[in-house]
Amino acid sequence: MKPFSRRNTLKTLALTTGVGLVSPWSAFSAPKSKRDKLGVALVGLGYYSTDLLAPALQKTENCYLAGIVTGTPSKAAVWKTKYQIPDQNIYNYQTFDSIADNPDIDVIYIVLPPSMHKEYVIRAAKAGKQVWCEKPMAVTADDCQAMIDACKAAGVSLSIGYRCQHEPNTQEYMRIVNEGLLGDVKSLDCAAGYRENRTDHWKQKKEMGGGVIYDMGVYSIQGARLGSGMEPIAVNSAKVWTERPEIYKDGLGEIVEAELEFPGGVLAKIKTSFAENTNFLNIVCEKGTIEMQPFSAYAGNKGTSPLGEINFPFQQPMEQVWQMDNDAQNIMDGKPALVPGEEGLRDIKVVEAILKSAETGKKVLI
Repeated sequence: MKPFSRRNTLKTLALTTGVGLVSPWSAFSAPKSKRDKLGVALVGLGYYSTDLLAPALQKTENCYLAGIVTGTPSKAAVWKTKYQIPDQNIYNYQTFDSIADNPDIDVIYIVLPPSMHKEYVIRAAKAGKQVWCEKPMAVTADDCQAMIDACKAAGVSLSIGYRCQHEPNTQEYMRIVNEGLLGDVKSLDCAAGYRENRTDHWKQKKEMGGGVIYDMGVYSIQGARLGSGMEPIAVNSAKVWTERPEIYKDGLGEIVEAELEFPGGVLAKIKTSFAENTNFLNIVCEKGTIEMQPFSAYAGNKGTSPLGEINFPFQQPMEQVWQMDNDAQNIMDGKPALVPGEEGLRDIKVVEAILKSAETGKKVLI
């Protein structure tokens, strides 16, 4: 992928004005204008876009809220007024593809139910826009691969919205593990969940990618993968059940437990739930244990280890600010995404293996 054209323009300006080795941004004494940033269009204006991404985009340095895609005219009217979005940058799902002709939109951020991710990522890529997609990446590994292939064919980047990988507490426990500061990882225990009281949301609809393993489950899988610094090779066992069958129907999981096996016989017990509030990651190493609680919250992530406290305080929506600023910067620099599509694919492969193990009662290789 070629570096983003605005960034190239700024680099050229920096060189011709004698800025030399100083960052191109320092050639401008005033704060960045919109034309120095990437314009982002949010697709889907539910809770996450409304309460987290849109506020975060008011704090970002490398990107800004340039447009929206919604099927609800009343939402479009509210967002237009609140964020001063011009009419030509407001789309619905029927006019979506015409976004290809809009120079204000550089990035399309897909914030839809998982079952819709594949279609809109592919359409965004065909429109020639850079693509960000919320987690879970898709419902199947095949869908994930199709999304990756479409973005590569279009020459655009694809990044998955794993906000935690952009925040310092997650980066610190990963650093301790990856640098072997406490020796080899011996085992892990991880859980992520909350009490979900909605009854008619996509999270309760199997055909839309519902069920806890897709939503909160990928946090537990991420905890085990990032906390071990390895990729799982098998799901040894798994159990999927519900305590509210009137809400979670047709085998849809409200609670999931699984044991993941990593190279060297390292085992991780993971749990995810829509029935209880839980959020922790324990990484048992040769020289002590890293204990994170919470490990994947919107704010307040912290922990301890034999090396000291892990506690870099921040308030929401800073995870989303860092995530989008980092992703925008990498696009402008022509660098790979910190969390590319392949990362989302890895998690969905584990999800599929967990569901298969629960169904068959057998160990499933990944």
